[in-house]
Amino acid sequence: MRELSVVVTVMNEEDNISPLIDALRQALDGIDYEIVFVDDGSTDTTRKKIIQHSDHRVKLVELRKNYGQSTAMTAGIDNSGGRYIAMIDGDLQNDPADIPSMLIKLKTEDWDVVAGERVNRKDGVLLRKIPSQMANAMIRSMTGVHIRDYGCTLKVFKREIAEDLGIYGELHRFIPVLAKLQGATITQVPVKHHHRRFGKSKYGINRTFKVISDVMLMVFFRKYLQKPMHLFGTLGFVSTFLGVLINVYLLVLKLRGQDIWGKPMLIAGIILLIGGIQFITIGILSEISIRTYFESQNKKTYQIRRIVVNGQRQEVVEHY
Repeated sequence: MRELSVVVTVMNEEDNISPLIDALRQALDGIDYEIVFVDDGSTDTTRKKIIQHSDHRVKLVELRKNYGQSTAMTAGIDNSGGRYIAMIDGDLQNDPADIPSMLIKLKTEDWDVVAGERVNRKDGVLLRKIPSQMANAMIRSMTGVHIRDYGCTLKVFKREIAEDLGIYGELHRFIPVLAKLQGATITQVPVKHHHRRFGKSKYGINRTFKVISDVMLMVFFRKYLQKPMHLFGTLGFVSTFLGVLINVYLLVLKLRGQDIWGKPMLIAGIILLIGGIQFITIGILSEISIRTYFESQNKKTYQIRRIVVNGQRQEVVEHY
């Protein structure tokens, strides 16, 4: 097993391939490494450029079509063989020279994830920096994972953490949250950031709404993944209680001879009552689904970081 695998996801980055490989080779000199390029449906000569530089350290994983960065990252991790895994963008904005120091910090200080923070970001203020700062603040406050820069791809992981991230959809923005769900220890270090020299950015302001949707999912994963009944059950019982309260009040009015038909309060009471029952039902079904998820695959609801006997760290064996 190599010491380090560098996973690079690329799409239409033909002009960046040669300088990126040269920079990685220079930065990683003295480390037993491999570079795993994942081509995510390029339509230019990106794949050809990678193949031209391919050797025993440079690997190309070509996807059949454009699946998105999250899926490409997963493919890169699955097809890598390093004890540690680094992720870096293929646009030359991240600096490969930061990887060795991040790897040393991960190993010597026993972190599970070392994430980069772009302290002098070379992007547009209006369309990139400001939306990014707002998104970072929202994610921090809603997930409780206090990373200053969620958008920096440059990260170094222990292999066991990277393999179990479960990066689906477009959740690559939330890798620190996904890692934290596994109980990973995370730190962030300042890294260099450069202007894009070649090609066009794949990001735009339209991703803001996707981020908001994914934040909701991350909040659910972080707080209620193993106890969905705590969320849906609470909402259901509150809604049912309010519905019953309103309907009892209206019943009293009806018994006193007042006409309650068509009143907005009657409609609200019925909706709250039915909605409460539905929330409780969803909670029960979610609990059943979670148990099926874990038990059908013999998955554990916990992960062991280490076992120490007589001062010696023992290898953790996962039982499936």
